Amino acid sequence: MKKTLTLLLLTAFAVKANAQLSLQSGWKFKPGDSTAYSAPAFDDGQWQAIDVAKPWERQGHPGMDGFGWYRLHITIPASLKNSAYLKDSLRFDLQNVDDNDEVYLNGKLVATTGSNIKEGHYGPRRYTLATNNPAILWDKENVIAIRIFDTGGDGGLYGDKFAISMNDIMDYASINTEAEFVYGAKNAVGKAIKLMAKGSYKYKGQLEFKVTDPETGKVLYQKTNHAAFHAGKPFTYTFNAAALEKKSYELSYVFTDSLSGTKLTKTESTPYILTPAPPAQPTINGPDVYGARPGNPFLYLIPATGQKPLTYKADGLPKGLVLDSKTGVISGTVAAKGDYKVVFTVRNVVGSRTKNFTIRIGETIGLTPALGWNSWNAFGLSVDDARVRTAARTMIEKLSAYGWNYVNIDDGWEIDKRLPSGEIAANNKFPDMRGLTTYVHSLGLKMGIYSSPGPRTCGGYLGSWQHEDQDAKTYGDWGIDYLKYDWCSYSEVTAPKPTLDDLKKPYQVIRASLDKVNRDIMLSFCQYGWGKVWEWGAQTGGNSWRTTGDIEDTWRSMSEIGFNQVEAVQFAQPGHFNDPDMLVVGKVGWGPRLHNTRLTADEQYTHISLWSLQAVPLLIGCDMGALDKFTLNLLTNNEVLAIDQDALGKAAKQVLKTDTYQIWVKEMKDGSKAIGMFNLSDKYQTIPLNTETVGAYKTVRNVWEQKNVPDMAGGFKASVAPHGVMLVRVR
Repeated sequence: MKKTLTLLLLTAFAVKANAQLSLQSGWKFKPGDSTAYSAPAFDDGQWQAIDVAKPWERQGHPGMDGFGWYRLHITIPASLKNSAYLKDSLRFDLQNVDDNDEVYLNGKLVATTGSNIKEGHYGPRRYTLATNNPAILWDKENVIAIRIFDTGGDGGLYGDKFAISMNDIMDYASINTEAEFVYGAKNAVGKAIKLMAKGSYKYKGQLEFKVTDPETGKVLYQKTNHAAFHAGKPFTYTFNAAALEKKSYELSYVFTDSLSGTKLTKTESTPYILTPAPPAQPTINGPDVYGARPGNPFLYLIPATGQKPLTYKADGLPKGLVLDSKTGVISGTVAAKGDYKVVFTVRNVVGSRTKNFTIRIGETIGLTPALGWNSWNAFGLSVDDARVRTAARTMIEKLSAYGWNYVNIDDGWEIDKRLPSGEIAANNKFPDMRGLTTYVHSLGLKMGIYSSPGPRTCGGYLGSWQHEDQDAKTYGDWGIDYLKYDWCSYSEVTAPKPTLDDLKKPYQVIRASLDKVNRDIMLSFCQYGWGKVWEWGAQTGGNSWRTTGDIEDTWRSMSEIGFNQVEAVQFAQPGHFNDPDMLVVGKVGWGPRLHNTRLTADEQYTHISLWSLQAVPLLIGCDMGALDKFTLNLLTNNEVLAIDQDALGKAAKQVLKTDTYQIWVKEMKDGSKAIGMFNLSDKYQTIPLNTETVGAYKTVRNVWEQKNVPDMAGGFKASVAPHGVMLVRVR
């Protein structure tokens, strides 16, 4: 085997049975750059001890971009090689590298991604090194030195899977669980999984399938089947788990290869549906108020469910607005400021429903958090016109009736060089940006786009540096309604240690540029929470501001972000909201290869509940063309969305925190309270809703199931699943 490294960018890690040497602890870190840092004899005794579970920004280096080095001293035992079935290759798994890396082993460069370390290649790594490579010192101390370059946002090494292990026969096999679940009566679920292979090895052995109730620990079903598969000929196993309770169960798949004795294991949880189907009679969803500026184009789609066709009526519309009675789209322009009280009526053959609504014409837009879709978590830089159109069609067909209305393009749309006039243009993935926006608007939806105040975006595309007015005008000409403005390379053109004024400046500049355009354009800051942006984001013109680095589809990432908003939540207000990053439900992947979210069903209920309680933008981050039933059910609960869209604009506050659970309470405009009871432990537990904690209440409504709790003798309490939630509304 060649003494070189090969690279595999992973979208998920399967659990293998071969031995691993953990690289999770013992790392040292130093900002800056020097070739001397790779030498094994270099003295790193005074370097900072660092936790590779978290980015360097969260460990004393806020706002740091550029180079940083990690070093680890570790003995690599020969027993790792001697006990392996395959003995030719040693692999290094690094959970996340942000943005790019060079890996040195005992002073020798043994791995890198791409030809230029300053190019963005964020993501997990698996590097493979021949076991006879002289860089490896078996049974001796080795020094691993990793040089990192970060361009913006979180940086460094972070995650919970850093390890060395031998290449394994199961590295060439996988358990594919990407197929959708099939739902039956009495909460039954089923699906087909596939055992797949690449390479020349032919796998023969046993597949054990097991269903376990995590609440009781009881194994409900267990079966072992003979399985044989090889490249080009997968083994398919289909199951159906019937008569389940309305909760999640653990599914375990274990394949044991007869010849090698090695195992391939994968687990997943069953989804369960809580949101009831909408009634045939019309229901008008969405917020109770909508803000627009005088003289600017107005567009609002009345969100309503019910048996189709629906007809729409709006009494009290201000002068200049018209309603399409067949589509529910209100458009036009309003000249005069003021609060206009409107009554919506939606009818069908079953009945009718009315709703009081306020159109507020003034200087503040985005009175409730944005509901929409963003391309990044699904497609990353591979987004294109077709995928955006698919997202728009899916939104109008399945989601807009619940209030979802923004279709946002993230990074990757920009041309390589500006036009001779200095104007920005779209690349060949978007042949007609104005035409795309016109299409989205024709559906009654809104269009968003992405840029950076720096010379380049995080993906290396053109930023708006020194072209802010031009770009804002272009966005206006295209009909853009939303701008995500990502710090990225702005660190290269501002002070090395930016002051608070430095942090504010690029957002003040773009806000002023947008205000010159005759269009309501929401401004979303993306600068990762630096300088406690929640304290000044509203005054700087932000409709929302990121409070954190990028989210991943893991419990660690989602929970660390969501439950650490305690300081920021008090600053939420109509028109100005915190943003803990986009949603990670459905099929995600940050590029062309997608996978089902790694969050369990219970974790996804927690994700949507916590974000809604905190009154933050809800931006779907999955492939909208592959919305499965469970994900769609998560996103179409009108009572959950009503918590996020409440006109009072307040975010929930953490009122109780224990080692294993938390309670968050959100004040609602009608005087009720929305309450999340979150189980942060790995076991079921009963959480009480004590009046000393949340105040007095007489009625409790289960929000996800949209039903009142009938018996509360002694107060309300709930058995909550691991990493799960009970979301209620009390009066």
